[in-house]
Amino acid sequence: MNRNSVALYEEAKKRMPGGVNSPVRAFKAVNMTPIFMKSAKGDKIKDEDGNEYIDYVCSWGPGILGHAHPKVIENVKSACDNGLTFGAPTKKEIEIANLIYECFPTMEVSRLVSSGTEAVMSAIRVARGYTGRNKIIKFKGCYHGHSDGLLVKAGSAALTTSVPDSAGVPKDYTKHTLVANYNDEDSVKELFESNKDDIAAVIVEPVAANMGVVLPKDGFLEFLRDITKQYGALLIFDEVITGFRLSLGGAQEYFKIKPDLTTLGKIVGGGMPVGAYGGREDIMRYVSPDGPVYQAGTLSGNPIATAAGITTIKMLQEDKDIYKRLEKKTTKIAETVRKAAKGKAVVNQIGSLMSIFCTDKGVVNNYDGALSSDLALYADYFSHMIKNGIYIAPSQFEAMFISDAHSDEDIAKTCRVLEDFWK
Repeated sequence: MNRNSVALYEEAKKRMPGGVNSPVRAFKAVNMTPIFMKSAKGDKIKDEDGNEYIDYVCSWGPGILGHAHPKVIENVKSACDNGLTFGAPTKKEIEIANLIYECFPTMEVSRLVSSGTEAVMSAIRVARGYTGRNKIIKFKGCYHGHSDGLLVKAGSAALTTSVPDSAGVPKDYTKHTLVANYNDEDSVKELFESNKDDIAAVIVEPVAANMGVVLPKDGFLEFLRDITKQYGALLIFDEVITGFRLSLGGAQEYFKIKPDLTTLGKIVGGGMPVGAYGGREDIMRYVSPDGPVYQAGTLSGNPIATAAGITTIKMLQEDKDIYKRLEKKTTKIAETVRKAAKGKAVVNQIGSLMSIFCTDKGVVNNYDGALSSDLALYADYFSHMIKNGIYIAPSQFEAMFISDAHSDEDIAKTCRVLEDFWK
């Protein structure tokens, strides 16, 4: 029973749009009342009614070590003792910038911000400032935050609520945003050919994770690298989700592709509100105060968030086997569903990211494939998981995240519950 959550939701609706501070939390896509969470530890999360769930949302990715890891909590508490925010430089900002560079050698110079949205918005501004061009190419179903110019055929909650574009965004803000089809080289070629001298950048989730997890076809990322070089545009990897999760060096290390600019979020802050963008030094020196591209933030690189991020990144660096463990756990879940749901669902998985698409189409490798999903079936699936003490994304179009804290016992239970539903 979720009586406390129901009561809290009624109260929340009085003061918040939809009773939530981010749309996907409203549970509208699964026809349920939002579950209000109270605490989390390891791979478990507990709601206001005392119900405990095995958590596969992991705060949408940053919980790669599990919730409330003792080392992270210890260092965050210590940082709090010295003050929450100064609005002035700290040594921690240098330390985390160096750690980012160690893991992402393409990010020769970087800047910290407070969210993935802010990171992407800033990276695109830098790309335009550096190239002197206006247009960008994005892909259907890829979500890059909620800045005005990018809410065109977006993913995540925008896709969940069937509103891929947003009211309140003037057409002039999006007229320079060109939309291609993910995994479709011809759609990209056509846009370059018709806008030869005015494309500043191509921005892509190297592994799409906001229309559900959709992997790039063999050669697709290499193609993007080649065509951007051919036309003098920049390649931006939005690694807000894949950064530090797919591998220590993100998707660019995994696929051995070097983008010009990279955006990070989620894990780089160890669960705190942090984002970062960076890239080649000659490009990033265009950022103020070195250059003419303005971007600022009072809380950027604040000492609490950097403490969490530094601790998390160092732990990932020190644990050489963590990514093997994560992939092994995730593969076990994925294979269980592939076997039990054969012909009724498609499972996409890479590393510790996966999605179960409720479709009989056999393959999901683009936006249209994701949209073929049976949303009513997904709602039934979500309800089944919740009733059995497993918390997954309340939307078909989100990823399932596995953490190092997920025990073999909990993975086994998850597989049994999944088999029960899909069989």
